[in-house]
Amino acid sequence: MRETPGGAEGAIGSEALVALFSGAHDPLRLLTAFADGVAGLHDELGGLGRYLQSARRAEDWPAYGRAMRQLIDKYIRTVELNAAPPSADARLLRLRGLLQHAVGSGLTALLRNEPALANEATALAAALGEWTPDQDLGPLSWTLTDLCTRIGEHAEDAEEQVSLLLGLFDLLLENVGELLDEKSWLHGQIGQIRSLLSGPMSRSAIEDARNELRQMLYRQTLLKNGIDESRTALRTMMGSFVEKLDGMAAQTGEYQDRLAGHAARIREARSIGELNGLLDTVLEDTGRIQARALRARDDLVAARRELEESERRLAQMEQKLSDAAGLAREDELTGCLNRRGFDEAFEREAARARVDRPLCVTLVDLDDFRRLNAVHGHLGGDAALRHFVDVTRLTLRDDDIIGRFGGEEFVILMPATTLPHAVAAMVRLRAVLSHRPLVYETTRIAVSFSAGVALRGAGESFESLLKRADQAMYRAKRAGKDRTMAAMT
Repeated sequence: MRETPGGAEGAIGSEALVALFSGAHDPLRLLTAFADGVAGLHDELGGLGRYLQSARRAEDWPAYGRAMRQLIDKYIRTVELNAAPPSADARLLRLRGLLQHAVGSGLTALLRNEPALANEATALAAALGEWTPDQDLGPLSWTLTDLCTRIGEHAEDAEEQVSLLLGLFDLLLENVGELLDEKSWLHGQIGQIRSLLSGPMSRSAIEDARNELRQMLYRQTLLKNGIDESRTALRTMMGSFVEKLDGMAAQTGEYQDRLAGHAARIREARSIGELNGLLDTVLEDTGRIQARALRARDDLVAARRELEESERRLAQMEQKLSDAAGLAREDELTGCLNRRGFDEAFEREAARARVDRPLCVTLVDLDDFRRLNAVHGHLGGDAALRHFVDVTRLTLRDDDIIGRFGGEEFVILMPATTLPHAVAAMVRLRAVLSHRPLVYETTRIAVSFSAGVALRGAGESFESLLKRADQAMYRAKRAGKDRTMAAMT
C-alpha cells in the first residue's frame, strides 16, 4: 500500500483530509487537494485520484474535467440514488397525489353533465389531499367505491338512453322514407344516415357524413333553384302568350266591326271612285290583320319550341335530383364507395360466399396521415387519398371492391380469395405504392399503409368481420407500420 499524502500507511483518514483542505483557499490549491484526497482512497478510486494528480501537474484541465465527470457518473450519482431510497410513506403520498389528481380532474371533467356526482368527486379529491399515512383509509376507500359504483350505474343508464334515442331516430327516418316517392332523392340521404347509425360511430365518420350531406344539399339546392327558375320562366312565357291571344282576339273583333262598317258604306256608295276608296281601306285593314296573324303564328311556334326546351331542361334537372340518391353510395373525394355503398356490396358478395368461394375483408389505414396533412396541407392529403385509390384499383382485380370509411381508412372486399392470397395482394399493393410515389406540386410524397386482413367465417356478420380486421390492422401499426397482418380466427 502506498504512503498517503498524510503520511500514514493505508487509506487516508479524516484528519489527513482536513489537513489537505485547510489551506486550499484558491481554485488551484482546491483542485490539488481534491486530487490528493481521492488518490488516498482504495482500489479504483485511488487510481482515478492519481490520474487527477497527473492532470493537475500537467495543467491538463480537459483531462481533469473528464476524470471528474467519470467520478461523478460512476460513484457520486449512484451513491445518491442508492443511498436514500424513498420510504413507504413517501410512496403512499405520491400515490395519494396521483389518485387525487385522477379523481379531482379526470372524474370531474367526465361528470360535467352530472353536477351532483361531479361535486362528490371534488369533495373526495379534497379529502384525499388532506389524508396522511397515519390515518385510516377505510372511510375514503368506501366513499371511492360507492362513487365508482354510482358512476357505473349512471354510465349504463346514459348508454341505454343514447341507444334508445338512436333507435327512435332510425325508426323516424324509416317512416319518413316510407312516405316518400320511390324516386325521391331524399332516399339517398336517409339511407346514409341510417347506415351511420347502424355501424360503429366515430368522430371522423360523423364528420365525413356531415360534410357529404352538406355538399349534397348544396348541389340539390342549386338544382332546385334551376327548376324553380325554369318554372317561373315558363309561367311568364305562357302569361305573355295568353295576353297576346287576348290582344289578337280584340284586334280580330275590331276588324270585324270595321268590315261591317265598310260593307254598309259600300252599299250606300254612289260612285265608282267612292267604291275604290272603300276597297283600298278594306284591303289595308285586311293586310294589317293578316300580318298580325302571321306574327301570332310565328310567336306560337316559338312559344311551342321554348315550352319543349323548358320541359326538356326540367326533365334533366329532375333526373339529376333523382340520381342524387345514387351519389350517396360514393365517396365524392376519391370516387370509391362510401359506407352505405360498401355495405350493399358486402351483402351481395356474402350471399354468394360458400366454402369454395371464400370472402376476405381488408381494413387499410394510411400511415402518418396527420403529419402528411400538416406538411403538405389538406389539399395534399386529399391528393394522397385519391392516389391511394387510383393505385389500388390499378393493382387489384376488377372484382375487388374498395370503400372509404372516413378520414384515411379504407376497406377492401376481396371475393373468391383465401386469406394467404389476400395478404399477398396487400404485399403487392404496398410494393407498387412504394415504387409509385405521389407527385404533388413538384414534391414526391411516399404513401404507405398498415392493413389487417380477415377471412369471413360461416354466417359471420360484417361488424364482426370488420372488428377482427381492425384488430389485425392495429397489430400492424404497433409492429412498426407499413405492413400487413392476418386476423386471428
